Amino acid sequence: MVCSEIVFARGHPNIKATHRTTVEITMEDYVTPRGDCIIGVSANKSTSSLNPDFKECLKHEDSILIVVLEVGNLRDFILAQGSPRLILSDPGKIIIRKSEYIEPATLGVRANKAAGDLKRELVESLKNPSTTLRVYLYVFRLDEITSKYTSSRSVFHDDSTL
Repeated sequence: MVCSEIVFARGHPNIKATHRTTVEITMEDYVTPRGDCIIGVSANKSTSSLNPDFKECLKHEDSILIVVLEVGNLRDFILAQGSPRLILSDPGKIIIRKSEYIEPATLGVRANKAAGDLKRELVESLKNPSTTLRVYLYVFRLDEITSKYTSSRSVFHDDSTL
C-alpha cells in the first residue's frame, strides 16, 4: 500500500536553499535571509496536520519516503526514510533531514538530498512569491515491493529478453 499526501507552498524572495543537511517547508508567510533550508512558505500543511494514516505509514523502520517537488514544469526528487521514532506533531513546518535527528517537525531522515542539493533552476523559481510549490509525498514499505518478474534482476521490467 502506498500512502500519499500533497502539500502546497509559495515562493519568497529570501529563499536560498543552500543548507547542507535539511529541507524545510513552513506555514509562516515569510523567511529571513538566515533561513537557508526553507524552500517554501505559506504551506497549507505541517507535520501535525498530515493525515493520521499517512503518519502511520511513515512510522516503520522499513518505510521509504519519496518527495516530489514541482514548480511549473520543473521537478526534483528527494528520497528519505521513515522511523518508528517520528513525532510528526509540529504545528508549523515540515523538515526532511540527511541526519537521523528527530523532533516534532521531522518528516523523514537519512535523506539523499538537502536544500543545497536541489536543482538550482527550481530554487531560482522559488524566489518568486507568486510561484506555487507542489510537494507530493509518497510512502511505501520495502517489504511491500515485489517484482512480478521474479526471475528478473529488475523490479520494473523483464530484462530476460535483453
